[in-house]
Amino acid sequence: MSEAHALTSAPPEPPRRARLALIKRLADVVCLPGSRVNAFERAMTADLLVEMLREADPRERVRVSRRVAALGEIPSSLLRLLLHDAVEVARPLLEEARLSDSDLLACLAETGSAHRRLIAVRKPVSEVVCEHLVESGDAIAVATLLANGEAKLSNVALERVTALSRTQASLIPALLKRIELRPSHAYILFWWATPSDRRMILQRFAVSREILQDAAADIFAMAADEGWQDPLARKALQFIERRQRNRAAVEKSPYDSLEAAVVAAQDGLTRELVQEIGYLSGLKPTTAAKILTDLSGEPLAILCKATGLPRDAVIALWRGLRRPEADAQGRIAPALERTCQIFEEIAVDRAQTVLRYWNWALSSALTPALVRAIREGDEQSLDPFSAPQRAAMLALGGDFGAR
Repeated sequence: MSEAHALTSAPPEPPRRARLALIKRLADVVCLPGSRVNAFERAMTADLLVEMLREADPRERVRVSRRVAALGEIPSSLLRLLLHDAVEVARPLLEEARLSDSDLLACLAETGSAHRRLIAVRKPVSEVVCEHLVESGDAIAVATLLANGEAKLSNVALERVTALSRTQASLIPALLKRIELRPSHAYILFWWATPSDRRMILQRFAVSREILQDAAADIFAMAADEGWQDPLARKALQFIERRQRNRAAVEKSPYDSLEAAVVAAQDGLTRELVQEIGYLSGLKPTTAAKILTDLSGEPLAILCKATGLPRDAVIALWRGLRRPEADAQGRIAPALERTCQIFEEIAVDRAQTVLRYWNWALSSALTPALVRAIREGDEQSLDPFSAPQRAAMLALGGDFGAR
């Protein structure tokens, strides 16, 4: 049988006027006020409408979606069908309808990026919906969410966005504008931020510890009387205290002072010298290595300012790292100039806050189990209530993975 004959012998398309009229009438009933139709009648009508819409032209589903978007309560079967349809059908509901978190979570779980982006601009977006949207890893949807001032970001969502920003750097500027962002996120985000974003982090989050020092002033004597035997109190007081350098380390060091170690570093930083500078500065080896191997240089400024070293120490360490001090025209290298500017701008107490947070987060939580979790990317092994552990996972994950 020829193709032309097959086409002419195909059954004709059935008339659809009655179908379209019935869909419209059923939608009319669903949209009637409560004084005209009770809940059971509305649900029954919606179930019949759903069966017809499943086989209907997408344009009919769009029309119905627009009709019901203004309803205070949309029958659940009809809502589910339309929300999980193509984005053109779901759009009126996602833009205008009053939807529960349950409706939105189901939509997030069973649809795609276009739906996620429409959910991200809703006003408001609850904390639980934000968490699930961020968990999708959709960078465009997350960026849209961050730009939404009525989205409520929980600590879990912020932590997930912080982790995502490590590979999606475009998220960082919007993330830094969120009022919910806390130092615990910002100090770790610092490690993969651009120089301009790093400056913003230091300006906004490098806070003074004066209020903590006043509150705990008499506790230091109590801890000393106890012989500093309580490790939890000791770690917390180490974060709070004014003195940064480790005076006890000088007695065991081959160098007379931190300044002497920095002078020696000009001839080249070795692994042993990095550790020695760390000990003299009151830092653990992991923290010292992270600071002294950072390619941008701002952490050097923080280290020197927090420990009371002069500006020349920044240049000495820069030289020890064998980094260029001048450009082709003989002017100071931009990275070194930027590092020196950070040194001049930040106050000692605020630099100590940043340095001690890094030391606390990157070393005090590094148990053997955590090191293994970082190396293997196993977030399930972390204590969900430990800010240092989760910070270490974020900041060191790439470093351990590369070893």
